[in-house]
Amino acid sequence: MVTESIKETFITVARLVEAAQLQDREAQSALYERYHGSAVALAYRQLGNWDEAEELVQDVFIHAFDRLEQLRVPEAFGGWLRQIVRRMAINRMTRHRTAVAIGNETLDAICTSTETPLDGVLESEERAQVRSGLDKLGEVDRKTLEAFYISGQSLIEMAEQFGAPIGTIKRRLHVARKRLARHMEDFQAI
Repeated sequence: MVTESIKETFITVARLVEAAQLQDREAQSALYERYHGSAVALAYRQLGNWDEAEELVQDVFIHAFDRLEQLRVPEAFGGWLRQIVRRMAINRMTRHRTAVAIGNETLDAICTSTETPLDGVLESEERAQVRSGLDKLGEVDRKTLEAFYISGQSLIEMAEQFGAPIGTIKRRLHVARKRLARHMEDFQAI
């Protein structure tokens, strides 16, 4: 009796496959209903995600029904479909890597550079503007700004170098920055 039931199942599957090969939509639907659950379970075991498994199985059935005429032994439909699920799951895992959410702190820790090519161009252009502005300044203003910002000298070191009190150096820096800013505005207005 069990053997009879197995034979009947194979005959039914074989008949459904043969009808589906002739584009019978009801036969395709019956095959889908019969094998959908096991195909999703197999896809889930491969992918580890129910939503991905469901999506994959939809693609598997489309693929299988498009190539159903290639199946020579209609009784082997179940095994043939499982092979398609396995192969397409492997392809999905290798081609469509799952995106992983990373926190900002982790991202900051692993990023070696946040500079974009545009940042480099803008920085280079800004440097050229500053150099041009420095060239337009008087000698005292230019040397004061270069000593503080480019050479990194302290106010005390500048006071010694220029032979002036610290208060005078602070005033020179303030005035020189204002003059440089005006030259930079003139340059940007062009």
